[in-house]
Amino acid sequence: MTTDARVPVTVLTGFLGSGKTTLLNRILTEEHGKRIAVIENEFGEIGIDQALVINAEEEIFEMNNGCICCTVRGDLIRIITSLMRRKDKFDHILVETTGLADPSPVAQTFFADEEMKERLKLDGIVTVVDAKHVWQHIDDNDECQEQIAFADILLLNKTDLVAPEELDKLEKRIRSMNAMARIYRTQNATVDMDAVLDIGGFDLERALSIKPTFLEEETEEADHHGHDHDHHDHHHHHHDNEITSVGIEEVGALHSKKFSAWISQLLREQGADIFRMKGIVNIKGEDKRYVFQGVHMQFESLPDKAWGGGPRLNQLVFIGRHLDREALVKGFKACLA
Repeated sequence: MTTDARVPVTVLTGFLGSGKTTLLNRILTEEHGKRIAVIENEFGEIGIDQALVINAEEEIFEMNNGCICCTVRGDLIRIITSLMRRKDKFDHILVETTGLADPSPVAQTFFADEEMKERLKLDGIVTVVDAKHVWQHIDDNDECQEQIAFADILLLNKTDLVAPEELDKLEKRIRSMNAMARIYRTQNATVDMDAVLDIGGFDLERALSIKPTFLEEETEEADHHGHDHDHHDHHHHHHDNEITSVGIEEVGALHSKKFSAWISQLLREQGADIFRMKGIVNIKGEDKRYVFQGVHMQFESLPDKAWGGGPRLNQLVFIGRHLDREALVKGFKACLA
């Protein structure tokens, strides 16, 4: 087992007013016993409580609870490089993105830059959602949809303002866009730090252990598509550019070159529409499982632990717009050795 010495990075995203700042301030002040470096992306937003940072002359400073805080006014890579000089001070980095942005450029930094890739790994993307007001954006705002689509963890925040059946409806809607994320319902962004910070973001197994049915459920729903138009508000959001998830589960060994070629082609042709990919795959001739993940065009694949006994199941999830389930399944099956 190779121990991964890279520092895990969490990307935090969410619309203004969703409770992202509340979560940030909790991380910087509460006694949670974790050593976190928080990077705040300042784009004229008041993020961190000003009282906390009043005497911060330098860019990087330590909070009372041992967390380190810094602001990015320019280049993320530059600030992370200077942060890494204090590597002894923290175990985890959290990067906050500006409220209106799609989180992918920040997430991609950790794949695209060679030095970053060696020293850091993307642990996951956390999106805070305002459970009451998200309906204003969810159908027509691209950034809002993308923040949901990219997430590994979704906090449905401000649940105290919404009736339980509304929350169920929201959760169902979000599930249809992102079948992979874990959803927590919160008030005042109160959530266990472990739920947000050490999620092994790209550990599909953990996603499956929490909701082992998500792949099947989705397929089943797709099969009934023709028959339930009446009692589904389909017309409302089944327009063309809807974000959906496609899950594939197949036993069998993959031809390594064919699989790489297929993924590369997919990204060349549809990369802009594929927000996230994750999977555990069985490569012919390899004793270890391969874990692959991607954000848009950026993509990495790494050997993981050895396969146990039992069937070697390939499990893949794609999240994006204009996804064609049949074509994806067919493309995947063509890679089987």
